[in-house]
Amino acid sequence: MYRIRFHGRGGQGMKTASRILGNAFFGEGFEVQDAPRYGAERRGAPIFAYVRAAREAIDERGIITRPDLVIVADDTLVPEPASGVLAGVDEHTVLLINTMESANVWRHRLNISGPVITLPASADVEDRAELPYIGATCAGAGARLVGVIGRETLADAIRLELAEHGAGVIERNQENALEAYDRMEEHAGTVTESGATSAVDYERPEWAELPFEAARISAPTIYAAANSVEVRTGLWRTLRPVIDHERCNRCWWVCSTFCPDGVIAVGDDGSPSIDYDHCKGCMICVAMCPPHAIEAVPEQEAQHAGTAGEAP
Repeated sequence: MYRIRFHGRGGQGMKTASRILGNAFFGEGFEVQDAPRYGAERRGAPIFAYVRAAREAIDERGIITRPDLVIVADDTLVPEPASGVLAGVDEHTVLLINTMESANVWRHRLNISGPVITLPASADVEDRAELPYIGATCAGAGARLVGVIGRETLADAIRLELAEHGAGVIERNQENALEAYDRMEEHAGTVTESGATSAVDYERPEWAELPFEAARISAPTIYAAANSVEVRTGLWRTLRPVIDHERCNRCWWVCSTFCPDGVIAVGDDGSPSIDYDHCKGCMICVAMCPPHAIEAVPEQEAQHAGTAGEAP
């Protein structure tokens, strides 16, 4: 079975991309699932859509946790932990990114071993949700990467999905999709099917045990001014960023600048330290650290090991 995820922002056409690719698979005789996944429909908010395709009946349901192909329409999503771009990605997964950077840059930046392929990013626009025809472009590239969908089948899928929008829109989307399809010629068939997920290999999710406390302790009401330091937002954290100072480059500015809550301080020698009372565990520092010197450790595990901000 092929398991494919599209990641983009609201307005970039990821739902349409998944439907185009799903229709193309169906046109080649596959059983197909395709569906979007998002919360409130907000333009520019991260969303994803997924496609499953197999020659036999599909019994799996729900989101794809172990994808064969991840297609990223907007590279600004990659460093956002909440977008889930890298969730379940392993050495088998092909990562296709629409970006101005090279594949080698992303491979080093993300520190992953699987294949990374890039599409040249569309001309920069002020509103990222207006990347022109990017949904069809991503669908076209994905169709070639799986190696089982023909050009005519792809063009027919676009015509079917966009029929109500008129000939002009259909033609422009077909043009972009087929251009991306041809651009991926050297990578045709890179994406391969993965087998069924075995119940024996099921991995239970990690849970953070939260102790029950009296309301007077766990839900204090603070009325005084300038009291944010008293609110220990670090108690929300489920993952703890842990710094390996031996790998740290002492660049002094990357992690501290990107931290949205300003809880990473830098000493005179350029060494960073983290205020765990107020670190919420967003893991942006983990994603942005160039030498990958910051590791995400489950909070329960870190507390048990007594980790105080440095790798053991």
